[in-house]
Amino acid sequence: MHKPYTEYTTEELKQVIAHEQSRLDKWSDMNLTLDLTRGKPNQAQLDLSTEMLTVVSDRGDCFSESGLDCRNYGILDGLPETKRLFSELYGIPASQLLILGNSSLTVMYDTILRCMLFGVAGGYEPWSRQGRIKFICPAPGYDRHFTICRTLGIEMVPVKMTPTGPDMDAVYDLACSDPSVKGIWCVPKFSNPDGYTYSDETVEKIAMMKPAAPDFRIFWDNAYAVHELYDEEVKLANIFELAKEYGNEDNIFYFASTSKITFPGSGIAVMAASEKNLEQIRPILATQTIGFDKINQMRHVKFFKTAGGIHEHMKKQAAILRPKFEAVEHAFEKNLGGLGIADWTNPRGGYFLSLNVMDGCARRVYQIARSVGVTLTTAGSTYPYSRDPADSNLRIAPTFPEMGELKTAIEILCSCVKLACAEKLLKSRQ
Repeated sequence: MHKPYTEYTTEELKQVIAHEQSRLDKWSDMNLTLDLTRGKPNQAQLDLSTEMLTVVSDRGDCFSESGLDCRNYGILDGLPETKRLFSELYGIPASQLLILGNSSLTVMYDTILRCMLFGVAGGYEPWSRQGRIKFICPAPGYDRHFTICRTLGIEMVPVKMTPTGPDMDAVYDLACSDPSVKGIWCVPKFSNPDGYTYSDETVEKIAMMKPAAPDFRIFWDNAYAVHELYDEEVKLANIFELAKEYGNEDNIFYFASTSKITFPGSGIAVMAASEKNLEQIRPILATQTIGFDKINQMRHVKFFKTAGGIHEHMKKQAAILRPKFEAVEHAFEKNLGGLGIADWTNPRGGYFLSLNVMDGCARRVYQIARSVGVTLTTAGSTYPYSRDPADSNLRIAPTFPEMGELKTAIEILCSCVKLACAEKLLKSRQ
């Protein structure tokens, strides 16, 4: 076990700096190009879905159970059998589902645009006519959520993310007192980047909340609903069932997709909402499109058949990803454990984990790693406006690299952390 850096003498810190710099110089000479930036499936994961490319292979495969020719126009909000598949998977009535394009991010962006241009169900003024509006942003969080807000001029208000979900005292203080607060971003299961799952208590508090703004919406991005890394299922309370108990089902916009289940470039995006919300959304959606890719919807139904088929498929995904997450966690413990300069999350699923380094060191770690050929997600990007107040969080995405490349990249990253933190401590003593 290492002793904490704070117990190192000045001379010992100088030795650490010299040693780690020497190691990094050797890696730099290797002209490496290692990428840990985004949570992309690797080729082995994509290969698991290859059969989907041929499961619809002739004219006879293109007809829905209702007799509709999926090659033609028709059905705006999804095939009945596709709705049934995702209703079973997510525990949401099929009548509340929309089966849309391939990207849930696009659907979330379009949903906020509808709110900005048309308001939400109930006859409320469009958000764009209400002056400055705000969104609650649990942080660290998903950078692309923040980019949507920033692009559309929505003020972001960060609240602390905890192992059980957002700091709900802070959420209530904001949402229940300020009518300019119009929404909250939530990644409730295996959150990006920490890998946390909201507790039952947190989900219920969100479901029962009575915001000051009557047009407040919860953006429930359940991107990793079935992305366990281990055999035991991590349960997430059903937000719709709880919200209905409190008369708040209209507050929820629910999003999911198969982007990290099948093919990110040609998956299926799902949105769920109350019937009141859907009555407002459908005619607006009908101005955008006559219908989405029904052949792709049919492919997913024929390939998986049932929600059980999806769960079995995800066990194969987990067998590929689990060793990578464990390799990262082992390397962190071996290299950084006991030094008092870093801690990290140990998620049970999802695509990311957080590495939290000594305050004031994340940007320096990012810079050093980049200089020797390891690209990380930019330090600060997991916070609104890219402002990590502690300059400590780094999002780690271990899914895409091959195992050998991943181990090398993490070994380099650990060396960068040790160097950056030793530099900071040494500087504080001068």
